[in-house]
Amino acid sequence: MAQRLPFASDIVTVLLAAGSTVTIQTASKMLSLTLEEFLEQPPCDAKTILLSIFVPDWGSDNVIFETSRAAPRPFGNAVSYVNSAFLARTSGDAASGELIIDEICLAFGAYGVDHATRARKVEEFLKGKSVSAPVILEAVQLLKDVISPSEGTTHPEYRVSLAVSFLFSFLSALGNNLNAPNGSCPNDPEKHGKVVSDDLPIRSRQELVFNDEYKPVGKPITKSGAELQASGEAVYVDDIPAPKDCLYGAFIYSTHPHAHIKSVNFRSSLASEKVITVISAKDIPAGGKNVGSGWAFLGNEALFGDPVSEFAGQNIGIVIAETQKYAYMAAKQAIIEYSTENLEPPILTIEDAIQHDSYIPVLPFFAPQPIGDFDQGMCEADHKILSGEVKLESQYYFYMETQTALAIPDEDNCITVYVSTQLPEITQNVVADLLGLPYHNVRIITRRVGGGFGGKGMKGTHAACACALAAFKLRRPVRMYLDRKTDMIVAGGRHPMKAKYSVGFKSDGTLTALHVDLGINAGISPDLSPLIPANTIASLKKYNWGALAFDIKLCKTNMSSKSAVRAPGDVQGSFIAEAIIEHVASVLGSDTNSVRRKNLHSVESLTKFYSDSAGDAPTYSLVDIFDKLASSPEYRSRAESVGRFNGGSRWKKRGISCVPITYEVTLRPTPGKVSILNDGSIAVEVGGVEIGQGLYTKVKQMTAFGLGELCPDADRLLDKVRVIQADTLSMIQGGFTGGSTTSESSCEAVRQACTVLVKRLKPIKEGLEAKSGHQGGQEGILGQLAADVPDGCAGVNGRRQGAVRPRRRREAPSEPHFRRRQRRSEGVIVFAFKLCRNVGICTAVRHDEGVGR
Repeated sequence: MAQRLPFASDIVTVLLAAGSTVTIQTASKMLSLTLEEFLEQPPCDAKTILLSIFVPDWGSDNVIFETSRAAPRPFGNAVSYVNSAFLARTSGDAASGELIIDEICLAFGAYGVDHATRARKVEEFLKGKSVSAPVILEAVQLLKDVISPSEGTTHPEYRVSLAVSFLFSFLSALGNNLNAPNGSCPNDPEKHGKVVSDDLPIRSRQELVFNDEYKPVGKPITKSGAELQASGEAVYVDDIPAPKDCLYGAFIYSTHPHAHIKSVNFRSSLASEKVITVISAKDIPAGGKNVGSGWAFLGNEALFGDPVSEFAGQNIGIVIAETQKYAYMAAKQAIIEYSTENLEPPILTIEDAIQHDSYIPVLPFFAPQPIGDFDQGMCEADHKILSGEVKLESQYYFYMETQTALAIPDEDNCITVYVSTQLPEITQNVVADLLGLPYHNVRIITRRVGGGFGGKGMKGTHAACACALAAFKLRRPVRMYLDRKTDMIVAGGRHPMKAKYSVGFKSDGTLTALHVDLGINAGISPDLSPLIPANTIASLKKYNWGALAFDIKLCKTNMSSKSAVRAPGDVQGSFIAEAIIEHVASVLGSDTNSVRRKNLHSVESLTKFYSDSAGDAPTYSLVDIFDKLASSPEYRSRAESVGRFNGGSRWKKRGISCVPITYEVTLRPTPGKVSILNDGSIAVEVGGVEIGQGLYTKVKQMTAFGLGELCPDADRLLDKVRVIQADTLSMIQGGFTGGSTTSESSCEAVRQACTVLVKRLKPIKEGLEAKSGHQGGQEGILGQLAADVPDGCAGVNGRRQGAVRPRRRREAPSEPHFRRRQRRSEGVIVFAFKLCRNVGICTAVRHDEGVGR
């Protein structure tokens, strides 16, 4: 790939610096070439075979080899901005104590050229020279002329600076003490070439406290379904065997943010590519709606951009083909003709939206409330920061399984959709609204989800709707599995934010007032964005600001709608809070941790800032946790070690911080059903979906605990429990999975269902024991109980089945008696990292977390 295509390979750069040679077989002969010759020759044809790669043995004496890369993500799952590999053979001058470079090879790649190259001018300059500051400076200047990204390369200046930084780091490390402030080469030549690791020792330890009070709840056990996942036998939506006559779909999406769709054509004949048809908004049945996602009180998002594409990435149509490959190919061949006549320019940023007054309303119920008197707080302040700013960009989910669905039409205008979703109930509602069907005609089944982080919530309904519409129209099964590129374009991601703040504080670091002007880029539709302001402020309130005021604008832009991403709003709120705290500490010249500690809530201020979720005084433990971690001898020792290291290192730095975290958990109703079968085995259904978080494992443990009065042997009872897949026509109004509380609420529903079963079956158990004269054997007690219940009692209200369905209000949340139930979860994180200043690479070294009990 690196020879035939302009592929930014890291491996090729490494091999080039190592002096590798390759052997290739062409149609007529076998050739042995240096890797540099191989890369520079014309692209090989498809008949050329790469036979071997030979890497010479350079030995170990006085040879130094180093590789570097910089990429958007550090762990190899992103193409590099620049990569490099350097090999040097050195010797020491015993008389002068200087390090001499005898041979050197400098290879660079991925900086905007077709393949990796060698910086030969710099190599020639360095050969035979000693490593000194003037030599390094001259080499860096030469390299700036050598590294020249081609026209059109993104971030060209940044790429050049990275290449220079890589070389500077390599050469300065050869001189060892050049890294130290005002340093020079050491006089002892034996010290040259030694590899000194700057990594801090890494270890891992987890401390958990267990007791048998609720056994087996809380007991460490193997995750339910782990063996199936590890062996590859777990069935996800895309693993379901294709039904007979199954068709495949792929989205055609817009590439313009605000434009009329005039026509959609294709580059080649579709008939020859096994393409069946293209589904569009015109194919929505009478009585149906153009809806791809939506939630009561929040609003809907259209499945198709018709007749106007409102954002780049909006679905225009769905190509239906005989295979997924041909569906992808046809979608890529689509040519969309646009027109921007009589349309305003697209609104893309928070600044644009504010300028055009383009906002999404937030219902009063969801809107956070200010606290205290901001003006008075500013008057009490000794110091003021009147203009601070924090910007946060978006973030993609990057789950392993992309959006996927399989729709199968059924008799009597019914349809079944297998879909990877966190919202089976909402998916059922949206599909039914799209097709104009009653909800009981639509069945959504979700067995497991291959990663979600919120991305299989509102965004997961689009694939289900697309497949359902095509299957309903064509009366054939239709499935869809988005390729990664399409998934990233349509997924939305985390909300970008821009926060401007004014803060007042006293000389001792006590905060008196904070005002935040917060702009949130919500994209084109509400999605879950009306919830973000409250979440952001809830996390921001982890410190006692004295008084807190804010002006939040939820901006509507011509971007894909942003959605929930792991702790939506909470992550941004916590980041903004920490940025302000660090700004205050820098103005005062104080230790950041002391400012944090001084402004942690007291019980009184906690009640003021968190009126609904403060809880009782004994449950507030954040101050104790912070003191335990930040004041511990180990933390002080590590902080002192960081200070010593930073004082002696110019280009590499270390850092350590202690940050409090607060998260408001919103409790919500979740149904559960427990059924004991005739053989004593147990089937359990809950509203939550297994995404990998272990929900089914916890539900099994709670079932064993709840039925413990009937069968005290918890381990055997665990083996009898099976948690079955989410099915919207079996578990009605199952709710959604998210908010870090679904496992908790599902377990409570199961516990209550088990309580109902125990109440019904315990008298029968006691009767059996009295009749036999002794307690029944644990192995078959549930089977005996199930067999003894008359057949007429096996229904929903029968003795062998317990179901708990929470009461759910259907009125609008703006009504005064509609209140959320919340509690707070809190903890403290100690995070240690290292930073290479000249390259900008930050690496996590260690983190400690305390959450109390």
